[in-house]
Amino acid sequence: MAGLLAAHAGEFAEVALTNVVREYPHYESHWRVDETPVPAIRELHPCFYGSFDWHSCVEMFWVLAHLLRRYPSLVPAGEIRAVLNAHLTEPALAAEAAYFAPEHHRTTQRPYGWSILLALTFETATWDDPDAARWSAALQPLSRLFVTRFLDWLPKVGYPIRYGLHENGAFGLSRTLPYADYLVSRGEPQLREVITETAWRWFGSDRDYPGAWEPSGADFLTPALAEAELMSRLMPAADFGAWLEAFLPGIADRNPAALFTPAVVTDASDGLIAHLHGLNLHRAWCWQRIAAALPEGDDRGAVIEAASREHADASLTQVTEGPYAVEHFLAYYALLLLSDAE
Repeated sequence: MAGLLAAHAGEFAEVALTNVVREYPHYESHWRVDETPVPAIRELHPCFYGSFDWHSCVEMFWVLAHLLRRYPSLVPAGEIRAVLNAHLTEPALAAEAAYFAPEHHRTTQRPYGWSILLALTFETATWDDPDAARWSAALQPLSRLFVTRFLDWLPKVGYPIRYGLHENGAFGLSRTLPYADYLVSRGEPQLREVITETAWRWFGSDRDYPGAWEPSGADFLTPALAEAELMSRLMPAADFGAWLEAFLPGIADRNPAALFTPAVVTDASDGLIAHLHGLNLHRAWCWQRIAAALPEGDDRGAVIEAASREHADASLTQVTEGPYAVEHFLAYYALLLLSDAE
C-alpha cells in the first residue's frame, strides 16, 4: 500500500472539506426532556454540524488535522487551516461541551464519538504549531468532559460490548489510548489505567473467538479484530503472539474464512449496507496493526498482510467515488489505514 496515501491525500482532504460544512442531510439522536422545540443542527452543534452526523463530522475534522499536520504538501493546506480556524473556536466548542454536559446526555456518542473527539484533541495537543495550540485549548472543555465520562463509565461495564457498530468497546478504547498516553506524560495516568484494566477484564482470557459469525449486515467494525488490535497495544510481541494464537487459532490457515473474505456491498446508497465498506477498511487496518505487533518471523505475518491488502482493495476506491452514504465517513478509515502503512 506504499504510495497510496500520496496518491489520494488531496482527494481525502477535498471530501472532508466538503463534508464538514455540509449541513444536510443530517441524522441527530437527541434527548427531549420537555416540549421545547429541537433547535436547528447548527444551533445544537456550532462546530460539528456537518457530514451527516456528529461523530462523522468529528472524524472529518480529524482527517483534516491529521493531513495538515503530517502531509501538508499533499493537501490544500491554506484552505484546511482556514476551515479549522473558523470552526475550532472557543465559543463554538464551549457550546458543544454545554450540549453534552447535562446528565441526560451522559450516554450520547458513547464511546465512539468520545474516542474520535479525543483523537482530534491528541492530534492538536501534540502538534508544535501556534494554530494547533489554540485549537487544542478550545477543545479542552469537551475533552475533559469525555475523559470524566470514560472514568465514570468503564469501571461499571461488567461485560464487553462486541457489536460491529458505534457502541463497540474495543475500538473506542483503542482510539482513546493515544490521548490517554498523552495524559500520562502530563502527570494524569487515570485514563490509561482504567482503559488497561478494562481491556484485560473484558478480553484478557478470551479464547476461540467465533469469527466465522462475522460480519453482521450493517457492521462497519469487526468485533474480533478490533479486540485483537486493542490487545496488541497492551502487551509485548511474544505475549501478544501467544494471546492471538489462543484467540484466533486458525490464522495461519486463513481460518475462520469469514475474517479473510472482504464483505460484499450490494447497495452502497443504503446507509446501513454501505457500512460494510467501512468494515473492509477497518479490517484492513486491524490486520495491518496485528501483523506489525507480532514477533519477528511469525509465520502468520504474511497471511495477515495479504488479508489486509485484499480488504483495502475491496473498498478504498469508494472513499471518493461512492455515494454520500459512504462518503460521509469512509475517509476516516482510509486515512487510519494508509497513514499507519506509511
